[in-house]
Amino acid sequence: MTTVEPSAGLPDLPRLLLVEDDPDLAPLLLEVLSGDYRVSLAVDGHRGLHLGLTTPFEVMVIDRGLPGIEGVDLVGRFRRSGLRMPVLLLTARGTLADRIDGLDAGAEDYLVKPFEIDELLARLRALLRRHSDSAELLPIGSYRLSVATRTVTGGPEPVALSGREAALLELLARRPGKVWTRPELLASAFDAGDGAGTVDTYVYYLRRKLGRGVVRTVHGLGYQLGAV
Repeated sequence: MTTVEPSAGLPDLPRLLLVEDDPDLAPLLLEVLSGDYRVSLAVDGHRGLHLGLTTPFEVMVIDRGLPGIEGVDLVGRFRRSGLRMPVLLLTARGTLADRIDGLDAGAEDYLVKPFEIDELLARLRALLRRHSDSAELLPIGSYRLSVATRTVTGGPEPVALSGREAALLELLARRPGKVWTRPELLASAFDAGDGAGTVDTYVYYLRRKLGRGVVRTVHGLGYQLGAV
């Protein structure tokens, strides 16, 4: 994995995950994109999946023909895990069926190789504009939860949440005055097969990442959003 960070003194740039295994194209894209983004490069699907699930990104560029996990499958896994950032698929396949497969998996755009770098940059700008227009930030005390990227900002560093952590925090944040019982939280934020202790486990995880005050215990009743 290679990461290119912005130079000192530059404004904070959007984070971009590039998953591309072509030994000629990958370094070229890394160099070009690093002028406008903080780019993390993965050269196979497994590494791309790990980075995408553990690091908050504003946008992703994913090659379709990847070793390990194929690009369309990778996009599908991100969507099933709750990640909503825009994804642009790169591919050598230009048939209508291939484009439909990529879009159905959750990609917002599709670019067929070979392509012009200026077109790639323009499409990424358009994706980010559309995404920012629909992005939702939920207040959590002095913090903000990005529903799209599952990232909490407002502290010293952005905090990336897992899908279940984000689902629980989003539910609490949408009705900050409500006291939720454990069965209500279990039914609304988790899967049907999860056990009764799941809620307490994920409250613990949120407190460990964001501080004990992020979720308030109402003894004998349940939980509600705290003030942090």
